[in-house]
Amino acid sequence: MSNVTYYISNLLEKMTSTDKDFRFMATNDLMMELQKDSIKLDEDSERKVVAMLLKLLEDKNGEVQNLAVKWLGGALVDFHSSILSSLLPQLTSSRLAVRKRSIIALGNLVPSCSHALFSQLMEHLLAELSCGPPTSNTRTYIQCLANASQQGGHRVGEHLEKMVPKVVKLCSVEDDELREYCFQAFEAFIRRCPKEMSPHIDTVIKICLTYITYDPNYNYDADDSAMETEDGDDEEQESDDEYSDDDDMSWKVRRSSVKCLEAVVSSRRDLLPDLYASVCPVLVGRFKEREENVRTDIFLAFVALLRQTRPLPGSQASLYPGVPSVVKALHKQLREKSMKSRQGCFSLLSELAGVLPGAMGEHLPVIVPGIVYSLYDKSASSNMKIETLSFLHILLCSHTPDVFHPHFKVILPPVVHCVNDPFYKITSEALLVMQQMVKVMRPLDTPSSFDTKPYVKDIFSSTLKRLQATDIDQEVKERAISCMGHIVSHLGDQLGADLQPTLQILLERLKNEITRLTAVKTLTTVAQSFLKIDLRPILPESIPIMATFLRKNQRALRLGSLAALNMIVTNYSDSLKPPMTDAVLIELLPLIQENDMHVSQVAITLLTCLAKACPSSLSKISDSVLPEILNLVHSPLLQGGALCSILNFFQAVVATKSTNLSFSDLMKALTAPYYGTKSTELPLHRQSYYSVAKCVAALSSVCPKETSGMVTNLIQEAKSTKSSESVRILSLLCLGEVGRSVNLGGHKELKAVIMDSFSSPSEEVKSAASCALGNICVGSLEEYLPFLLKEISSQPKRQYLLLHSLKEVISASLPESLKAHMESIWALLFKNCECAEEGTRNVVAECLGKLTLVHPSDLLPRLKKQLSSASPHARSTVVTAVKFTIVDQPMPIDSILKGCIAAHNKPSLIRMLLPKVLPHLYNETQIRKDLIREVEMGPFKHTVDDGLDVRKAAFECMYTLLDSCLDCLDIFEFLSHLEEGLKDHYDIRMLTFIMLARLSTLCPAAVEQRLDRLVEPLRATCTTKVKAGSVKQEFEKQEELRRSAMRAVAALLAISEVGKSPIMAEFANQIRSNTEMASIFDSVQGDPIPGVTQPMDTS
Repeated sequence: MSNVTYYISNLLEKMTSTDKDFRFMATNDLMMELQKDSIKLDEDSERKVVAMLLKLLEDKNGEVQNLAVKWLGGALVDFHSSILSSLLPQLTSSRLAVRKRSIIALGNLVPSCSHALFSQLMEHLLAELSCGPPTSNTRTYIQCLANASQQGGHRVGEHLEKMVPKVVKLCSVEDDELREYCFQAFEAFIRRCPKEMSPHIDTVIKICLTYITYDPNYNYDADDSAMETEDGDDEEQESDDEYSDDDDMSWKVRRSSVKCLEAVVSSRRDLLPDLYASVCPVLVGRFKEREENVRTDIFLAFVALLRQTRPLPGSQASLYPGVPSVVKALHKQLREKSMKSRQGCFSLLSELAGVLPGAMGEHLPVIVPGIVYSLYDKSASSNMKIETLSFLHILLCSHTPDVFHPHFKVILPPVVHCVNDPFYKITSEALLVMQQMVKVMRPLDTPSSFDTKPYVKDIFSSTLKRLQATDIDQEVKERAISCMGHIVSHLGDQLGADLQPTLQILLERLKNEITRLTAVKTLTTVAQSFLKIDLRPILPESIPIMATFLRKNQRALRLGSLAALNMIVTNYSDSLKPPMTDAVLIELLPLIQENDMHVSQVAITLLTCLAKACPSSLSKISDSVLPEILNLVHSPLLQGGALCSILNFFQAVVATKSTNLSFSDLMKALTAPYYGTKSTELPLHRQSYYSVAKCVAALSSVCPKETSGMVTNLIQEAKSTKSSESVRILSLLCLGEVGRSVNLGGHKELKAVIMDSFSSPSEEVKSAASCALGNICVGSLEEYLPFLLKEISSQPKRQYLLLHSLKEVISASLPESLKAHMESIWALLFKNCECAEEGTRNVVAECLGKLTLVHPSDLLPRLKKQLSSASPHARSTVVTAVKFTIVDQPMPIDSILKGCIAAHNKPSLIRMLLPKVLPHLYNETQIRKDLIREVEMGPFKHTVDDGLDVRKAAFECMYTLLDSCLDCLDIFEFLSHLEEGLKDHYDIRMLTFIMLARLSTLCPAAVEQRLDRLVEPLRATCTTKVKAGSVKQEFEKQEELRRSAMRAVAALLAISEVGKSPIMAEFANQIRSNTEMASIFDSVQGDPIPGVTQPMDTS
């Protein structure tokens, strides 16, 4: 025993070490030793151990602290029952302080106690509340119930059916303090168990609406009539103090009822239409509340209502009728002496302007005096002025310019006053408002008759003062530069002699490393002004400076400089001199690289502008630029905007003859890599063939005289048996791209050449021929479409490739041009919708879907009619076809697509159908045993689940609904099906882990309620080990599963209240104590969660 005492003493000594690792290891070793049954400490040693652990609770190192907390927490678990038994009698103590501390102690016990103990506490409180009429202790029990519910979370749900009626009954007792505690209990119930409170929610709302107006000591009607007879000065001097009473507790009842209503609004978005009808008018009516704290909470509750409205399309319409009453109710509050009330008003109005843009235009005469009052108020705090300016900025951005013009004379002086404020944050916010006011005074996109001259001097002088200052905050410097840029851009023609000195200051800011990015953006703004500001004095110096920025590492600076130079070259080409353009061209060359396609795109766009504006400038660098651009053309990464910029560049080079490169030279440079190679190898990536073909078509469009000869050569190359495979592919693709815009009907042998290519042994050649035929058909519809349809019918072996050609025709042709051929195409497609080949059916489905868009009112009903076909192949083709009728852009078909599902692209089409659709969707997430079969593979038996693909698709659809229709979902029912997915197949578990992480961000309260049921599947995944003899792929799959599960665990732990859950705390400790799991958990901490940081592709 003496050895044990010595060892414990040694560990205690190490726990005082200055080395945190020594302290951690000593504490950990002590915990391990004390868990052994053979260890028994004497009273003195126990005292020393507890004292040391208590001391470590204040350790500077977090890991040591956590270890001490874990140990003490574990040590106290055995005493939870005793603690509860000791605390419950204290609730009836005669001393108020003892009762309060007992409530706090019980609240801290609740998160870590067992389920049985929590139920014991709830039953005790319920029994006490049921004992006869209310007594002095009833307040204590209700307060304890509210605190325990707040801390206990979802566990209180199973007791609500008994508790809520008791609390409702107690609300009618004439005791204001008791009522306050009752509302606090309701708030805790609603926030922690929103689903379980559903049957009682109407009752709670009704009680809240009754007591939100409960003010027996004050007559609001008399006050309103008095307000109407008194003038403004007297109103401002009035004090609410004469109405307040130190013994009046009714304000606490009103405040707690408002907070309870806010909890309803925040947690029950599904009740929004009812809340507009019942709660919204009452909240607006209570804006006149006399107690400042209660009034602030009323504003917060209304803001919560507005925030719930923002994400719901269509729900804003319910708010419009209430805007006049909201503004009218806030009119007096905007001139209150209380800054807290005014800040609440502006916060509310800011939210309203964001939810309903343009709705306050007609109410500006009422709102503007309040803004001016707060900006001029000498006693107003900095936050008050910043809040006011922020609201004014939102107001200016969300309304049309013309509604502000009558008020400029009143609004501008206080904003100018704030620009000159000594506090930099006020100045910065005021400059942002000033910038928006300049845009409103003289909008560039719409004509305006507003006379700006009376205001230019004040705006310019106040901004210039801040622009010239060098000893100011960085944020103010940047805002001043940006604001002055907008002044020059919108009002430059009225600055007279001040214009050029101002441009010189901007030039100086361009030379400064701290302000150069903002200055570059400002010059872009000035250069694109319709006023054509005279920039000639600063161009010789500014252009070379911006050219040097192109070599800087700061990507934003390079892109900003390219945009500015592009705008200058476009609008000031007559002012450019060779030294200026040469400086730019030298720096452009290194930017044209495939490792940053966007920078390359903008750089090539600038080259194109230079080719058009200064054709001679490119001749010096054509030999060095062209190889870099050709490298991009041949890159597999080229697509979209970068490809378009190259096409425009080639067209500009040939059209302007800005280099010594002719049409034939460029053609040779583009196609040279594809010649001279062996017939069996493709020299470049497949994507490069399509890029070169588009470049060839772009060149031919500006050189029509060269087109006929080029097409003849391409036909011969595609026809020749001596041509290599790469040459034939390129020739066919070039013919297709050229034929898309030029009628090639005059080349008689073209059809035979393309059809012969379908017989090539190379799949790449056949694919190129299919693409070429479709494109040529687009440009020669009358001649080639009948030929294509005939070939589809007569060539069953080539049907798949020919249908791809038809798909290209339908996708690229104008609807009007296809209408004459619609019936023949439709009939042909339905002949092939029962094809045995799934790939062919998929192409037919895409053709049918895209053809339906040509004449939706006629074709969609005919398409849906085929759903009754006896053939399952035909039905599946039709369902797939409907998918292709749903596109991102608004289409005429949308109005008749309501019966079809489009949750991802167009959720508005499905929202109203969800009550009918969701049960079917959830049904498909269940594992169906009748679809599971065993397949014998020699001596082994392999289980095959034929329902897996459908289940996976159902879970993918559920994921999509989270993004587009979250407000329409019963999140608890959703979670129930998600729980089943956490135990399903590998693919489905991977998906449901991501969904769980997403839900932890979107609906943390609901996830927290289901935590006990969610943790076990996660634990099972994290602790499962692959059998020793398994193949490498099994180990990799399990590793990825564990990583995905750990990401979900990390997302759960990010929820603020999750740490109070005993089961989650136990799992977290299990992870930390296991080296392997802890390593995985640490490694996923920085991982992005698909769908949380970026959308996940479920296609």
